[in-house]
Amino acid sequence: MPFGCLTLGEKKDYNNPSEVTDKYDLGQIVKSEEFCEIFRAKDRNTLKMYTCKKFHKKDGRKVRKAAKNEIMILKMLKHHNILQLVDDFETKKEYFLFLELATGREVFDWILDQGYYSERDTSNVMRQVLEAVAYLHSLKIVHRNLKLENLVYFNRLKHSKIVISDFQLAKLENGLIKDPCGTPEYLAPEVVGRQRYGRPVDCWAIGVIMYILLSGNPPFYDDSDEEDPDNRDKNLFLKILSGDYEFDSPYWDDISDSAKNLVASLMEVDQDQRLTAQEAIAHEWISGNAASDKNIKDGVCAQIEKNFAKAKWKKAVRVTTLMKRLRASEQGDPAAAGAAADPNTPGDAAGPPPGSSGSFAASIKAALSEKAPDTQTATNPTLSLPTAARQAEQPQARCNGDVPQMLPQSKGD
Repeated sequence: MPFGCLTLGEKKDYNNPSEVTDKYDLGQIVKSEEFCEIFRAKDRNTLKMYTCKKFHKKDGRKVRKAAKNEIMILKMLKHHNILQLVDDFETKKEYFLFLELATGREVFDWILDQGYYSERDTSNVMRQVLEAVAYLHSLKIVHRNLKLENLVYFNRLKHSKIVISDFQLAKLENGLIKDPCGTPEYLAPEVVGRQRYGRPVDCWAIGVIMYILLSGNPPFYDDSDEEDPDNRDKNLFLKILSGDYEFDSPYWDDISDSAKNLVASLMEVDQDQRLTAQEAIAHEWISGNAASDKNIKDGVCAQIEKNFAKAKWKKAVRVTTLMKRLRASEQGDPAAAGAAADPNTPGDAAGPPPGSSGSFAASIKAALSEKAPDTQTATNPTLSLPTAARQAEQPQARCNGDVPQMLPQSKGD
């Protein structure tokens, strides 16, 4: 056989950079995110504007993986409440994704601009999000980073639709997933507990979003996070793991029992008992007339402006390194803690420094051992619920028989 007939491997067919610039006029960088740079781009033929995400391959394996994953996922999707992929290119040095341009505002900004804001407005937002997530889940896709910053109005018209963006962390659910990622304040207990997880994590995050939109407060927070930042993430994770939140007065005094019931059903600690997106769509607060029309704007806006100006709520982070560093600090391993907090690792969040007080691993173990195995979240919409997510003081966190673990067992986990 002639040597020229041997196939040593397929040659990668890269786009030439000129193919990108011949078709699109790329403007200045709008912002830089943890994996990519974002531009405004104009189609030179149609003059239509798009959003361009550029990933640099030299930034590492995680960046390359995130780009390829987002392209793969977005090519599977076509839904009116999901920002659509329009075009993509791969050159030798970069990935380019061109998406629909959403010109509307983030949900926070929209609320602040309203003269009147009620449960019905929130219900309309949540219905659109649930329909998009139910569609994703029908394809066995888990978004894994649902949060308010990833929900935007498509345009500035009065009745604009809501669209979901940012699919870099989305994943096909081929069996249950174990690698932890997302934004800490929105993480489900099974992710915090290092259990295997799947689509229910998105429903938990939707519950967190709904809680914030109805009260202006996060459901899980640490009062000491400004004075004692070392313990902030530990305390946050412990509260999430046990479902430790309340419908506290006066913020929830004017909110309907039906709304509280839906939040509690979405933020059920046991993911096997948690409401699915499709079930939530059928809930009376979404599909019926249970959502109140009372104006709650003043109270919600005051709390939004108080709670969400902090930079930590504006940054999407992955949590693998955060958990590794927490574990290292508990073991008194400064080298491991420092390595886990490497600022050059894209997508990782640094946790508390070594030597922080308390035994986090012991706290997690104690929290898990105290849970009542048969406790379930209250789901009666007529209940008056100061603590609807916790009918008992120690709700369960079991999942498919796995032994919950807060932190990796080895540095390579």
